[in-house]
Amino acid sequence: MPFEDERTLEQRVLLVAPTRRDAEVTCMLLEKAAVACRLCGDLGELVSEIARGVGVVMLTDRSLFDPALERVIDALESQPTWSDVPVVVLTQAHPTQSIASQVLDRFRNLTVLDRPTSPRSMISAVRAALRARERQYELRAQLQAQQAAEQALREADKRKDEFLATLAHELRNPLAPLLTGLHLLGASLEPSRAQQVRQMMDRQVTQLVKLIDDLLEVSRIATGKVVLKSRRVDMRNVVEAAIESTQPMITAFEHSLRVDLPSTPVWVHADDSRLEQVISNLLNNACKYTPRRGKIAVGLTQENDKAVLRVTDNGVGIPREMLPLVFEMFTQVDRNLDRAQGGLGIGLSLVRRLMALHGGEVTADSAGPNQGSTFSIALPLDASEHVSSSAHVKEESTRVTPQRRILVVDDNRDAAESLSILLAAQGHETRTAYGGEAALALAAAFHPEMVFCDLGMPGINGFEVAKRLRQVRKNIVLVALTGWGTEEDKRKTREGGFDFHITKPITMKDVDRIVRS
Repeated sequence: MPFEDERTLEQRVLLVAPTRRDAEVTCMLLEKAAVACRLCGDLGELVSEIARGVGVVMLTDRSLFDPALERVIDALESQPTWSDVPVVVLTQAHPTQSIASQVLDRFRNLTVLDRPTSPRSMISAVRAALRARERQYELRAQLQAQQAAEQALREADKRKDEFLATLAHELRNPLAPLLTGLHLLGASLEPSRAQQVRQMMDRQVTQLVKLIDDLLEVSRIATGKVVLKSRRVDMRNVVEAAIESTQPMITAFEHSLRVDLPSTPVWVHADDSRLEQVISNLLNNACKYTPRRGKIAVGLTQENDKAVLRVTDNGVGIPREMLPLVFEMFTQVDRNLDRAQGGLGIGLSLVRRLMALHGGEVTADSAGPNQGSTFSIALPLDASEHVSSSAHVKEESTRVTPQRRILVVDDNRDAAESLSILLAAQGHETRTAYGGEAALALAAAFHPEMVFCDLGMPGINGFEVAKRLRQVRKNIVLVALTGWGTEEDKRKTREGGFDFHITKPITMKDVDRIVRS
């Protein structure tokens, strides 16, 4: 029997005729009219074929008196809600016509043709029945699409709930030690212990900022607001920088790290900071999902025309069914894992999106649970000539930070006062204003060289403050403080007269960079 696809099975006429000759003649007429026909030897075979797929059922009045007809009726009545299989019955006057009528009444979608009937009438009735059946298939497709959409919404809702629960968990993790640290700093601590507490608080704040930055990164990439600053870089340097940035986590977990880098440069065309972000996320992932004192290996090779980096661990591994999903947003391999280091499930999604921007790819592989995992990224090699011999050189600045007269403006008193205290601790002369009107009045008397100004203030906002200050003092340095950090936001602050744009929270590194410049 030739292969029959699902579409063919669903368009065929299933025929049971009183004699083999009748069946063959009828099928020949239908197939000549381009209608697929399947001969069934009896009603039992008809039931089996209905289960495989049917367009129209075609019977004669002889079948109406066959006890096996009950099975046919059951098969038709057990169809899905969208399905109402058309039945065409060829019948003629009969002494027991009333009995036949009672049976016919049990078919929901029935066409009766009196015998003898012309081939044209029979073919026309069958084609009409097939067209009606086709509309049923269209309804089925719509229902399936609706069900798929509803399932997707349920999945999205479930993942949203899981994400919110994870986000709350991850935010509480650093908030708890921060609160404890505040209480400890209020106590009488030895200088060494106080320093330990401050370092701990600094680490937890850094973790909070990273959580928020990762969320913003995903949004910016998804909306096309990330522009790569690509250049020719030696990938070995990027790998070393990523290892340096993740070394504290590796050390904290007491993992052993093996690094295998080529002795010669591996040139790629990439945004080195974004590529470092990719590799750091892969290393962070390996640390989180590898039990303490595990083994992590990093290897960089050149394979054909690609630079390939592999990060391998001997951690919890990935079930085979999860491999296609690990790069999806908010996906975590094992939610029963201690989630103190579990993260939000967006790191690998960032990796995939950033690699796509670079024209590269990322893959995951694992032999299964507790068998470790390997994440690989591949980028096209850059075969162009090397024009710079001083790429990725780190410079240590020995300049002393000059002392400045600085005005801090923020309607959030805690934010304004804490930044002012921080600046004063660095030797700067500071003043604090809690609104636009107060800032303008204070600036007229204080004559600041620099102003750190919040944007979203009631009354006179930060843009208006900047405009008025710039009218009075052309050389004043204006720094915008805001929670918005997209390229569009930075463009607006530049056009609004600000020299710098700082996304909150501000760090000492930000302050030093701005003051020195």
